[in-house]
Amino acid sequence: MRRDKIKVGITMGDPSGIGPAITSKAIDKLGGIADFVLIGDEWVFKKCQKLKIKNRKYKFIDLNNVKHRNFEFGKIRAEYGRASIEYLDKALELLANKEIECLVTCPISKEAINLAGFSYKGHTEYLAKRTKIKDFVMMLLNRRLRISLVTRHIPLKDVPAQLNKDNIYKTILLTYRSLKQIFKIRNPKLVVCGLNPHASDNGLIGQEENKVIKPVIEELRAKFKMNLDGPISSDVAIYKAASKREYDSIIAMYHDQALIPLKFCADFSGVNMTLGLSFVRTSPLHGTAFDIAKNYRLANPTSLIEAIKLAVKCTSNLKKA
Repeated sequence: MRRDKIKVGITMGDPSGIGPAITSKAIDKLGGIADFVLIGDEWVFKKCQKLKIKNRKYKFIDLNNVKHRNFEFGKIRAEYGRASIEYLDKALELLANKEIECLVTCPISKEAINLAGFSYKGHTEYLAKRTKIKDFVMMLLNRRLRISLVTRHIPLKDVPAQLNKDNIYKTILLTYRSLKQIFKIRNPKLVVCGLNPHASDNGLIGQEENKVIKPVIEELRAKFKMNLDGPISSDVAIYKAASKREYDSIIAMYHDQALIPLKFCADFSGVNMTLGLSFVRTSPLHGTAFDIAKNYRLANPTSLIEAIKLAVKCTSNLKKA
């Protein structure tokens, strides 16, 4: 491997999903932008080699942890969930040994990993637990938007109770610092979404904005001189960020407040990024696609390609710091 290239680790994700297929297509299309280290089951990966992959310049770390007998794409099984976690564990080992510099993770099945006995809601929570970090943020982004989430994979009815000062404060501050350090934006401008319709119309439609969100914004402005607006209605915030480019990032209160506009306004270019880790970690903004996993040709690698490009760019930025 050439020393001047970023060493990108890619975990295959759930072996029964589209991870193997999109990885094959992505590394073929991206050519020599990075040194690729693929982590997964090579037997499964080669089942996707019916696709005419031209770029064979990658290192494959084969954990050989998928049974050949009765293997099928598109199935939710505990053994596949366990395999996908083992790929992550190996990737963390490679990062610790500096054999890779950043991590791109293909989709895992939350149902499969829980069947395997891992009580995690996804990559973000698992990586945070394994790396022993307390403050982390899920940022979702595409070519037009960057959105950080205060709450992630929780029922909608539980969101208001999770919107406390500490959670909102940490999400905004970590997003602000990451925009400066990882994205190299000198003076980031952020906007904070309200929870309620019309950001509550000054308390007429809920109290979360006045009692919790506004005081945090005021404190951060005073303490760090942040260029920070809000809370404003999420539709206005997203319109100004996507169409007028008034903001470098949006702070969303809950999952679908971010995911719906992200998936609506860009063609498969979405990326999931974890802020707060000691390394850059990105992922495509879609799931395992079990419904099409049997047909390799239907797997669209665009989101994974964007995730790889972002990982390379941000890791390069950190190395220049």
